Amino acid sequence: MKLVIVESPTKAKTISRFLGKDYVVESSYGHMRDLPKGKLGVDVEKNFEPHYVIPRKIQKKVTALKKEAARADSVILATDEDREGEAIAWHLLHALNVDPKDAKRIVFHEITEDAISEAIKNPRDINEDLVDAQQARRIIDRLVGYKLSPFLWKKIRSGLSAGRVQSVALKIIVEREEEIKAFKPQEYWSIKAIFESGGETIEAELAKLDGKKLDKFYIKTARDAQTIANDIKKGLASITSVVKKDTVRRPLPPFITSTLQRTASSRLGFSAKKTMMFAQKLYESGHITYMRTDSVALSSQSTAAAKAWLGDNLGAEYAKAAPKAYRGKSKLSQEAHEAVRPTDPTVTPETIKVTGDALRIYELIWQRFMASQMPDASFEATVIEVEVKGSKGKYLLRANGNIMKFDGFLKVWPSKIEERLLPNVEKGQELGVKDSVTEQHFTEPPPRYNEASLIKILEEYGIGRPSTYAPIISVIQDRGYVVKDKGRRFVPEEVGVTVNSMLSKHFPDIVDVQFTANIEEEFDSIANGVEDWHKMVRVF
Repeated sequence: MKLVIVESPTKAKTISRFLGKDYVVESSYGHMRDLPKGKLGVDVEKNFEPHYVIPRKIQKKVTALKKEAARADSVILATDEDREGEAIAWHLLHALNVDPKDAKRIVFHEITEDAISEAIKNPRDINEDLVDAQQARRIIDRLVGYKLSPFLWKKIRSGLSAGRVQSVALKIIVEREEEIKAFKPQEYWSIKAIFESGGETIEAELAKLDGKKLDKFYIKTARDAQTIANDIKKGLASITSVVKKDTVRRPLPPFITSTLQRTASSRLGFSAKKTMMFAQKLYESGHITYMRTDSVALSSQSTAAAKAWLGDNLGAEYAKAAPKAYRGKSKLSQEAHEAVRPTDPTVTPETIKVTGDALRIYELIWQRFMASQMPDASFEATVIEVEVKGSKGKYLLRANGNIMKFDGFLKVWPSKIEERLLPNVEKGQELGVKDSVTEQHFTEPPPRYNEASLIKILEEYGIGRPSTYAPIISVIQDRGYVVKDKGRRFVPEEVGVTVNSMLSKHFPDIVDVQFTANIEEEFDSIANGVEDWHKMVRVF
């Protein structure tokens, strides 16, 4: 008998469907060992060695798995293929007292019969570099939490916590709120004119005065705006330019973790935590590929299947672009999975056997993947320039038109497209000025961060990794440091502002964006076997 161990019961159930009677598939229910609660659990004097314990609540499960492992001819560790999954596999060996020689490590990006069969045929050893990178992250986060949290208890109040990455996220939110409070709105005006041509109208916006391009703040008062508007209204108008050109809109790459979370937030109103919960269920049920990834790569089998489906169901013109490959900017060569995609592209949102919010996430993933394999959407853009000769100068106004010629990927990826049809006119043609109107504007402060924009900025700064965005966002809310306003945007609470101020004053490196990004890069170096984790923690 061969014992296969995975993290969750759902994953175990799915995998067991693809293996024969010689295999028993069990779940570890996540981590079997961790640093102890209530004390540091890291020996700072002895090279930062961690002291791992088996939590009391899972000791029965450990005992049961030990018995299964003792009876098995071999143990197969089938945890997720990322740093945390590698660490879970490594901890399993130690918790179950399994000799590494009697254990095999298998990895896969999707839970399908072919993928599991291929993984069983190609086992490997546990990647100690990935384990070390995860250990370094866990130990540094424990050191920060256990050393700084008591400082906050003493200076502010008990029960507060300081986390290495959560504190940077809090700082970003607090600094944005400070920008908003310090913002002073600036007034400016724009002018539009409505022209007539053969019973049709053209609405155009003022762009130049006497050949000089106007910047946004050129017209600062209502009086100046009305003076220009009145002059345009009394002037003589003629068309000086008509330019038509073809433009395209290209499909976005398939999802990675961050873009899935951001899109689910903006389109569905889902939190990152909720998105990942349903994505995890879809993955463990065999419906999508692994959902924690920073790679936009796609297998040739998946793109070929997409091309076939598109040709059969939408027509040859929608399939001619496939297969399409995408390249990402990931530095994590050790963790370059495929993008998040349906395991079987022919299983559409209409035919998949899931419901509710899980279906909404699947539909998003399926649409994005299919769209990535489809042709560009094409448009005809028209720009008409109208010159008005007034008593106070020459005004150039510009009208923009846009008509879709071919929907391409937009066939499956719903997007707001504003089409604007302009009348057929020619250069030199005279127009009547029907009206000229002014519009007042004020500059607006930078918006507060929502989940989508916060994840985007964390990703741009290189803070956190695919598996950490959702926990970061959850913890700063759970601690009461931030709340969401009616627009689902983050507002720092008073205690969050105080915690940020205290940490920024006394521990500036800990909340420094670049310092935190550099730490992430060092974790990557450990994962790639370049840096020693003991040394990295010591320097930190």
